[in-house]
Amino acid sequence: MRALRQTSRSVGLHAAAAAVAGDASELSVPVPWGEIRGKVWGPDHGHPVLCLHGWADNCGTFNTLIPLLPKECRYVAVDLAGHGRSSHSPPGVFYSLPAHVLDVHRVADALQLKKFSIIGHSMGADIAGMVSALYPEMVDALVLLDAYGFLPTDSKEISKVMRRGMDELLQFEKNTEEKKRVYTYEKAVERLSAANPTLSEQSVHILLERGLVRVEGGFVFSRDLRVNFKDIVRVSLEQSLEMQSRIQASVLAVQAEEGYNKIFSEPAQKVFASTLLQCLRDRNHRVVTVPGDHCIHLNNPEIVAPFVSDFLRTHVLSSSTSLKHNL
Repeated sequence: MRALRQTSRSVGLHAAAAAVAGDASELSVPVPWGEIRGKVWGPDHGHPVLCLHGWADNCGTFNTLIPLLPKECRYVAVDLAGHGRSSHSPPGVFYSLPAHVLDVHRVADALQLKKFSIIGHSMGADIAGMVSALYPEMVDALVLLDAYGFLPTDSKEISKVMRRGMDELLQFEKNTEEKKRVYTYEKAVERLSAANPTLSEQSVHILLERGLVRVEGGFVFSRDLRVNFKDIVRVSLEQSLEMQSRIQASVLAVQAEEGYNKIFSEPAQKVFASTLLQCLRDRNHRVVTVPGDHCIHLNNPEIVAPFVSDFLRTHVLSSSTSLKHNL
């Protein structure tokens, strides 16, 4: 545990955001270019559950859900590289799902976790799916929140998307004088609300607690501007299904009625999503649909929590208890 440093949770920018955070401590894991930050809830020896947020969010996305989940678990919610309070990747480096997978492994190594569960939302669920496929011996349970574990790209579109991502980074590197815009707190609230209208007012404040950095004249968003560029590492439906078949963990996929399937940027993705979910069902995993939008786990966690809690108790905690009794 030497690589893990924990400090008391810092005071948030907004009282409502801090109030729902619960009894959490701050996490810092050293990585070669800086640190991966996050928050930890639960007993020291509780069953470890890693929590991975979505694109452009931060670990605050789990602030309202985790207090409603089983108290026997130890929840480790991380700010992915380039997000929240974690360090930005070095200059000239792409953000990609495989890079985030590697960071998850770094966190697990630092915490000396040999076996753990993962809860992932949106992009975090895609990272979780890849972790579970590449390191199946490490993951015992996988919860996908309004996501499918993989996000395939039409094979005919992969080269176009890759080039776009490369061009975006090259153009960004030419604009060396580009600076982040400074906002008042109120304007930052307006900006995030406009960018993600599915967020409730409280959810906006929660995400801004780790999503802003105070500077002279106001605040800037903490996330790296490069996270906005297209991920150049893409997988086809065939590759996604092959990786899905390698997952040994029990899987729960919680889909929102007005969620991710309503905001796909690529037409074929809706067909791919249906195929991936059906293959999960065919492998006897559980797929449920709940009323709400893409951020239902944050806006209305009471809708999602019963499904996640029952899943963890059934597939993780009950087996852990049985194992202890048999030792």
